[in-house]
Amino acid sequence: MAQGARRTAGQVVAVAVLAVAVAAFLSVAAVRHGFFDLKVYYGALHFWVHDHGEIYDYLKPGTQYGFTYPPFAALVMLPMAYLPWPAAITVSVAATVVVSAVLVWWLLDPVARRAGWTRWFVLAVALCLAAAFEPMRETVNFGQVNMLLLFLVAVDLLRLLPAGNRWAGVGIGLATAIKLTPGVFIVYLLITRRFRAAGTAVVAAAAATLLAAALFPDAAREFWTSALWNTDRVGELAFVSNQSLRGVVARLDPEHPSTLAWLALVLVTVAVWGWRCRAAVAVGDEATGLALTGALMCLVSPVTWVHHLVWLIPALILLVDNAVAAPAGSLRRRALLAGAVVSYALLCSRIVWAWEKDFTGVGGFLGSNTYVWISLVLLVLLPIRTWAAPVGGGPGDPVGPVDPVVGRRPAGSAGQPAGVAQFVEVHRGTATGQRHRVAGPLAVD
Repeated sequence: MAQGARRTAGQVVAVAVLAVAVAAFLSVAAVRHGFFDLKVYYGALHFWVHDHGEIYDYLKPGTQYGFTYPPFAALVMLPMAYLPWPAAITVSVAATVVVSAVLVWWLLDPVARRAGWTRWFVLAVALCLAAAFEPMRETVNFGQVNMLLLFLVAVDLLRLLPAGNRWAGVGIGLATAIKLTPGVFIVYLLITRRFRAAGTAVVAAAAATLLAAALFPDAAREFWTSALWNTDRVGELAFVSNQSLRGVVARLDPEHPSTLAWLALVLVTVAVWGWRCRAAVAVGDEATGLALTGALMCLVSPVTWVHHLVWLIPALILLVDNAVAAPAGSLRRRALLAGAVVSYALLCSRIVWAWEKDFTGVGGFLGSNTYVWISLVLLVLLPIRTWAAPVGGGPGDPVGPVDPVVGRRPAGSAGQPAGVAQFVEVHRGTATGQRHRVAGPLAVD
């Protein structure tokens, strides 16, 4: 008992020290954006509700930025028009913190159980690290909705779909109706042949969109015929904060960015993503499917601001998961941990901003696109966790290590990684145990 109490006290002290260190880091590194995007939403809704103007005609005073989301997003945010500004900030921050904590818990708790770590301690450490993560702190400081959308998608892919719930797809549909870009997850469901969930997502997205159109026909007409196509409302493609493939191409030639080169890169990226996602779902690794599709969305969207990169959080956590599952002291464990640490550190560092004014030359090209390179590496090399949901025709089938790229066992391999049986037993109700048969955009701020 005394030893357990000392251990708990030590963990409390460690979390407190880490929290202070993160707070000190944020006081130096975090840019104060004054909830800029939240002010845009707040101003647009007030202009719409109280001044009886058209929501898509509103521009934040002194800027070119206005409301860029579909009308259903305006319907969801409508209560904000009746809140005082401090209350709107409180709701935005609180909602982001809560959904972030739940998502991190869903992804990390299985790792903690399998490794025998103290679960509350793991969550507390992870949330401190998340607070230092540049995309997360940008999401909070801008008052953005990224984590809320990621949470809606994760509800489907981490909870409802593995359980065979008939409502799987609703979260993806609602997220798509709010911001369009999560619609890539409908494509994910289609290419992995979960047609029922894909259909549910389409119906949910369509129903939400039609509801908003019925309630606000003028806003719907304006969005779908004009505001959707006005790219000037989302910013400059070559700006260093645009960490997408489109941004990479634009920084090569800001005056005349090649659309053909961008489309070629997108096609190759989508092909790799589809191949890897089908391999992941074939072995029941839905979390990796979520991570890979989040990375794809960041890469192929014409505009991916730094705060959009919270969609990389599942991939970084799964790197740690794979490292913990690897044999202690192995090269694989060291490589995966190093990859997670280096990627996380770079994504906390604001390194791309060193080339904000000048991204010319080889150094400028490589440095200004650092976050894009990380997204690409995660898309191509994130291991597929066959051991998370073993497959095979019977107890006598060999189950061996998985190729980290394609998710297939090499010929002649046998034996499970350490801890697999225990992991499957503990998570029988939460891990994806079903076998799946696998055959053969506008960016908005």
